[in-house]
Amino acid sequence: MIHRPSIEIEYAMLAPKPFLFERAYNVGKAIKEHQRLEEILKGEGVRVRRLESEIIENAERSEDFRRKLIEYITQNVHFYGKVDEVKAAMQDLKKNLERLDSATIFDYMVLEPSIDLKTDYENRAVYPTVYSNIPLANLYFMRDQQAVADSGVIIGNMKRDQRKKETEITEFLFRNTLGVSNIFKIPSNSHFEGGDFMPARDFSLIGVGLRTDLNGAFSAMHSGMITTDEVVLVENPSYDFSKEDNMVNMHLDTYFNIAGDGIAVTSEYLASRAKTTIYGRSSNGNYERVGETTLLEYMRSKGFNIIDLTIPEQLAYSSNFLTIRDRRILAVDVKSVISRLISDGAFDPVTEDIVKRELPKIGENIFPERNDVSEAGIEYVNAELIELTGGYGGAHCMTATLNRE
Repeated sequence: MIHRPSIEIEYAMLAPKPFLFERAYNVGKAIKEHQRLEEILKGEGVRVRRLESEIIENAERSEDFRRKLIEYITQNVHFYGKVDEVKAAMQDLKKNLERLDSATIFDYMVLEPSIDLKTDYENRAVYPTVYSNIPLANLYFMRDQQAVADSGVIIGNMKRDQRKKETEITEFLFRNTLGVSNIFKIPSNSHFEGGDFMPARDFSLIGVGLRTDLNGAFSAMHSGMITTDEVVLVENPSYDFSKEDNMVNMHLDTYFNIAGDGIAVTSEYLASRAKTTIYGRSSNGNYERVGETTLLEYMRSKGFNIIDLTIPEQLAYSSNFLTIRDRRILAVDVKSVISRLISDGAFDPVTEDIVKRELPKIGENIFPERNDVSEAGIEYVNAELIELTGGYGGAHCMTATLNRE
């Protein structure tokens, strides 16, 4: 599942940081990058669903679905002003929505507008001031709203207010469009985001840190959706020089990923600092704590070979690739992203100095164009994503896996 970014990201370009973006970027080029991402996935034999297309097309086909969609909009579009004017406006909205095309209704879904009705008594007129509560500019990072586990879907609860509404949209989609019934919703007092979930056949990893908290991790682990032999909670680490809540340790997939059977890609430095607690599945189906280690040692104990990332590579989303199939990945253009981050001044002065000192040491040997990557039998497709990574994520973040083989 993907979502083509549209009008909502234009708001984020006005103030990237408050929208949780790393930097501003060219929206037109970004949309072309996303179109190319979809083309690559389809060319690799992946069935791709687009969020907006699924909702719009189902609204056109099904009167029942369209009714549910309109109900969602009426609950999330708000009017302010005199009581009688607000009441009349809501009544008009319900009638008008019946006449609108489904694409326009979808735009209201992601913009969530509010209208302040101000009365001009002298001219006997009402003037509207339109606000968009929090346009869902991060919605194109489709990984985070949920996690698709082996026995069902876990609908997350996003930590940041800028993203909280996203899970309502994806849950609406799963329940009403995709027909998924086996769904667990993270409680409101817990936080869990899909970028912190990494399944790996007989074990599952859940990152814990600034976005997913312990309550959220435990809720996911005991949801009944995860049935692997072990569930491993990983405390997302950081560099000594890094500032709080930057992309270094936002999610597990910002510094760790699995490229194929027995191959993990990560910063060994970060993975060695990532405290890891292992929970084993008991005979009654519950998970019980069985030990502690580090992420690096745990993966080695499972027989994984490690491809180590340098600081510049990790900061440029090298680990945020999408594994299409065993040892074939869809990666960002890491070289170009590093150059862009430096030229745009995206790093703080300390980080930029470290990156510039590290780059001459690695030269042109930058992930995934490295000898150890090819020697491990890993093939890669360059998805570029130079613009779209400005929202703090790569191909993994931008895709929600619905089915795995």
